[in-house]
Amino acid sequence: MTAIDPRRLAQKVRLRVILPTTLFMMLSSLDRTNVSFGALQMNHDLGFSPAQYGFGVGVLFIGFLAGQYPSVLLLQRVGMKVWLSCSAIAWGVIAGAMAAIHTPAQFYMLRVALGLIEGGLAPGVVLYLAQFATERERASTFAFPMLAIPFSVIVGGPISGALMQMQPPLGIAGWRWMFLIEAIPTILLGAAAYFVIPNGPKDCRWLDAPEKEWFATRAKRAIDAKNDWSVLREPVVWMSSLIWFCLLSGSYGIMFWLPQAVKQLSGLSPFEIGLVNALPWIGNIFGIYWNAAHSDKSGERFWHIAVPAAIAGLGLLAAAWLGAGVPALMALLVVGTALGAAQGAFWALPTALFVPATFAVGAVAINISGSSGGLVTPQLIGLLREHGGGFAGPTLLLTAMLLATALLVLVVRYRSREAREPL
Repeated sequence: MTAIDPRRLAQKVRLRVILPTTLFMMLSSLDRTNVSFGALQMNHDLGFSPAQYGFGVGVLFIGFLAGQYPSVLLLQRVGMKVWLSCSAIAWGVIAGAMAAIHTPAQFYMLRVALGLIEGGLAPGVVLYLAQFATERERASTFAFPMLAIPFSVIVGGPISGALMQMQPPLGIAGWRWMFLIEAIPTILLGAAAYFVIPNGPKDCRWLDAPEKEWFATRAKRAIDAKNDWSVLREPVVWMSSLIWFCLLSGSYGIMFWLPQAVKQLSGLSPFEIGLVNALPWIGNIFGIYWNAAHSDKSGERFWHIAVPAAIAGLGLLAAAWLGAGVPALMALLVVGTALGAAQGAFWALPTALFVPATFAVGAVAINISGSSGGLVTPQLIGLLREHGGGFAGPTLLLTAMLLATALLVLVVRYRSREAREPL
């Protein structure tokens, strides 16, 4: 076989595979998290209490949990091209339908449906990108799509705020226009996905013959392998699942509640809140990319997760203690950077344990656990807010979860060294 240039190959994969899938991850994140901005007006217009809003945010993840594994099975059967195109169009239509809700029941129903369609996207992308990932760039390959979430908040937050502030056409509230307008790109790009997304390396016209053969051999092993459920008996899978649960709980807590916290503390306009809300996610992007690259370069996985998780927890506590003002915003920047760093390095740890037969089952198990953080944490925050009135209780909850993450990673490190598992 002709020698392959790893750098040239990696550049091709980033441009042709990773960037397009990241774009769809970004649209998915925007269509499920723009409710945090809609809540600035929607909760008042529809009379939603903090507990009702928290339940509506969290109930999406019931659909997430139910849809993940069936969605991945469908991906394996029909291929990425058809699966992603149909999924994006479907969730775009559901996200746009949020513009028509009037009751809590309608809110809950659409959130569950949105979660059901979007639930398989994250594990599906992990499974899809595994066909293109080399061992040398394992963390970077899986970390890049994670940039979609902070990008969706950085770009979508100010856009959502601006749409809500505009003079409502036809007498329709700004938050309704926001849901409708932000769903349109998803539907259009979903239709385009069928023509631009390859099912796998063998369909990539931009790969040279030796590169295609190199990737296709590994892709065949990954796709043809029978799903092996025995991986669920491995303690490290469930430890990894708990780590991912805590990390995503921190992200979901900040994502769905920070705009309301900023409004309560500052009284800013929706557009200004969007700008402030973007701050921790700017740091998040830097943390994800830099820490994943450094983890790949050094080959170390555990401390690249544990240390940032602890910093994120302590930084969140500091931001709450500092209150409104520039020091608190700087603390939030540190929180976002550290949280992104921990998440960016995470997937290199459990995926090193998987062989093709266990990859799909293991990745879905971990993603389901992480998604359950979205089901549980926003609702807990809503209940704590309703009973306590402020954000002290939610802050302590998220801090405890992030500090627990650091301890769990060290436990996994100890167990893997004890068993001499090659991570």
